Amino acid sequence: MSVEAIGALQEPVRRAVYERAVATGEPVSRNEIADALGIGRTLAAHHLDKLVEAGLLEASFGRVNGRTGPGAGRPAKLYRRSPAEHTLSLPPRDYRMLAEMLADAVEAAGADVELHDAARRQGEQVAAQRGRPDDGAQQVQLMQTLGYEPYVDGSCVRLRNCPFDAVARSHPGLVCGASLAFVEGLLGCPARLDPRPEGCCVVIPSTKNKDH
Repeated sequence: MSVEAIGALQEPVRRAVYERAVATGEPVSRNEIADALGIGRTLAAHHLDKLVEAGLLEASFGRVNGRTGPGAGRPAKLYRRSPAEHTLSLPPRDYRMLAEMLADAVEAAGADVELHDAARRQGEQVAAQRGRPDDGAQQVQLMQTLGYEPYVDGSCVRLRNCPFDAVARSHPGLVCGASLAFVEGLLGCPARLDPRPEGCCVVIPSTKNKDH
């Protein structure tokens, strides 16, 4: 993270506000944050605006009740996680640049299959170290520790965050395929790709998740 972002999250209430704001995956209002955390609306707005200043959240205006036209009321200020990525390395390191170089080389060599095989083996190794999940709840817990931010959507587990987003943007086919292979190796079950504007495109369909 950047120095500013780290400073913004040092304050305990502000960190709780940030975590709550990003947990839903949808824009939230100061009232929703205040009610969820049991704090005043003015205090919630203060921390939300400080998080916007730090680049951790972005603000927009919209109606939370979905109503439009006369009588719908004024649009509320809504907050959601910023798409900006924050990193801090002391001394400076640039692993993204190296990752993009390696991705370029893999594509040039036509070694997609070899990369995906390596990703699946890596997933299997992580599962061996941490324990392979037996049900949907354990799948969600394991993937949370790896930064995927999973959530249950019907009978599927979807992922709000792609840990490889920076390189996936420049090499989507290569990286998304590797992420899919890694997840399948990690969970020991089939997954599929379902690209969306935001989040990771890997989806884990499983009837095990219906009860969780």
